[in-house]
Order: sequence, then structure tokens, then C-alpha cells
Amino acid sequence: MIRDQVKKLLEELPEGVLLVGAAKTRTPDEILEAIEAGLEIVGENYVQEAEKAFEKVGHRAKWHMIGHLQTNKVKKAVAVFDMIETVGSMKLAGEIDKTCAKAGKVMPVLIEINSGEEAQKSG
Repeated sequence: MIRDQVKKLLEELPEGVLLVGAAKTRTPDEILEAIEAGLEIVGENYVQEAEKAFEKVGHRAKWHMIGHLQTNKVKKAVAVFDMIETVGSMKLAGEIDKTCAKAGKVMPVLIEINSGEEAQKSG
């Protein structure tokens, strides 16, 4: 079922549009099934969940951190993810930079900006 859904979605996407499959609550086997159907980017909300799935899936897909990243999880995140889409503070950006420098890795990031200055949101 996952295989069919992923194939259908990929066929419907316009050229140049990439699909990030959110893996939240999915097992490593389910993630692998989506990859085998053509999914190239796996998005994960939690570092510890990504670590578990990465053990089985490895580099068969690119991994994007799509959830809130705590500074104490940066070292583990740098080891697993190919991109971090949720950088909401200079402190976090600095920690990612420092950790990547030690690992000899360049980490693409997306910066969250709280343009509405809403207290409950980061960025």
C-alpha cells in the first residue's frame, strides 16, 4: 500500500518538485518500502527515531530533520541527517556549525524566522 501511494504521488509531482516523506510513526520497514518505491528524501521529526530507522535504511535516501532540534541532540543529528530544516536560533546554528566543523561536514540548513513575532513560535 505504501509503495503504491508513493509511486502515485511521485507521478503527479511537477518536474523539479521534490517529495519529502515524513516518517513520523513509521517503522524502518515502512520507510524502506517508500524508498524502494522511489522516495529519495525521508523527513523525521525526532533524532532518536531517525537513528533507529537509519540503522536499517542507511544512505539509501537523504535524511532531513523536519522537527524541532534541541542543541543537546546536534551531535547525533549531524551524524544522521543530510539537511536540517528547522534552525530557529543563533545558538542552534552555532552548535551545528561547530559540530559539523569537527566532523568535516557541511550541513545545509533552513532558517526559521518568526516574522509574526509570535511568542509561542521559534525563529
